[in-house]
Amino acid sequence: MQPHPPQTPAPSAAQMPASASGPSDAALPASVDVAIVGGGIIGISTAYSLACAGLRVAVFEKGTLACEQSSRNWGWVRTLGRDLPEVPLAQRANRLWAEIQEKVDVGFRRSGIFYLQENDADAAGHQAWLDGARAHGVDARLLDRRTVQDMLPSTGRAWTGAMYSPTDGVAEPQMATRGIASLARAAGAHIVEHCAVRGVERSAGRVSALITEHGRVATQAVLVAAGAWSRLFCGNLGADFPQLKVRGSVLRTTPLDAGPQAAINGKDFTCRKRADGGYSVSQFGASMADVVPDTFRLMPHFFSAWRANSSFVRLRFGKRFFEELKIPNHFPPDRESPFERHRVLDPSPSSRGVAQAWRRLVHAFPAFREARIAQSWAGYIDVTPDAMPVMDAVPGLPGLYLASGFSGHGFGIGPAAGELMAQLIQGQTPAIDLHPFRYGRYGT
Repeated sequence: MQPHPPQTPAPSAAQMPASASGPSDAALPASVDVAIVGGGIIGISTAYSLACAGLRVAVFEKGTLACEQSSRNWGWVRTLGRDLPEVPLAQRANRLWAEIQEKVDVGFRRSGIFYLQENDADAAGHQAWLDGARAHGVDARLLDRRTVQDMLPSTGRAWTGAMYSPTDGVAEPQMATRGIASLARAAGAHIVEHCAVRGVERSAGRVSALITEHGRVATQAVLVAAGAWSRLFCGNLGADFPQLKVRGSVLRTTPLDAGPQAAINGKDFTCRKRADGGYSVSQFGASMADVVPDTFRLMPHFFSAWRANSSFVRLRFGKRFFEELKIPNHFPPDRESPFERHRVLDPSPSSRGVAQAWRRLVHAFPAFREARIAQSWAGYIDVTPDAMPVMDAVPGLPGLYLASGFSGHGFGIGPAAGELMAQLIQGQTPAIDLHPFRYGRYGT
């Protein structure tokens, strides 16, 4: 079956949902305890935790809240399949999502997640992950063929079983960040949209102020949670953060009652039920990494990762190389910055990747023949060489912190990452070990 063409274009910043958190705070505060660069799920979750702790905190977003990857992701809240150091974060985040949902609607529900398998090698891989994650007490198990058949709609593929967690779930990306922002504001956080940060001012060797396009804000600490822009921002301050961008494409369907209620990883496609009754659908092989100048600068860090993941991420040389070639690596704080010239990363989706995902979904679950593709879009995922985030103080720049490089995993663990960064910034010992996410692990 050929996919139906999208009925609406990919979402742009102007098409993002109306704010659930009220209008942007217009006036800049003169001073705050902590200033946060970036209004995505990580920055807003950190602001919420800091505000609840009684600190004066402000978030500065060059566009609108969650206008990039935080509203463009799959919407999964998963423990399954994560790198083992991330598992405790995922477990804590699952509990925090439930607490947040009791206060504001972010679309969180424990739908369950299946990682389907088709052969003994798949089953062995899932068992190996379960063996490693067992020390964390994960709520997950292997299911046999018959159990999977009983739990899922009629399928056109010969699944031999699945790895399954009944307590993993989903939330709605276009609701979540703004919902958490409403809680942060209620706790006293200041959130300013359409306000790019140009740089950081230092006094006596440490952070003393944030310089925005609209003025200066005195602060004792700055958190960079700028997603795909974090490398550029940090580089302008002399911190070489090894991070590249990968374009991921997603589609959503029209409402369908006959599809699976749980989220599905079908190896070469994924799907999850949305609050609007449709499904978000993607595939791992639809990810594309544009070859840009940083590709060559960071090749020693990323070469092994590219070779290992060549079936999931494809390299492409095109106009993006020349677009990024024009972006200066260093810029003064008293002039227009690159963040003002290009406020929102809004790449076009891969039509081939979207079509493949749709065909594979319909083949796996014929019930989707009754649905249509309503929309497709893309976003830039901020990736690191080991596909795990950096959550740490930036060495050599006292008062500067970084939470970025979540490599497509950030939405689901966002509330826990924010809580941990708030603890770190306050000088507390984080409740979960952040050593695996230290800045210096890349030798930069």
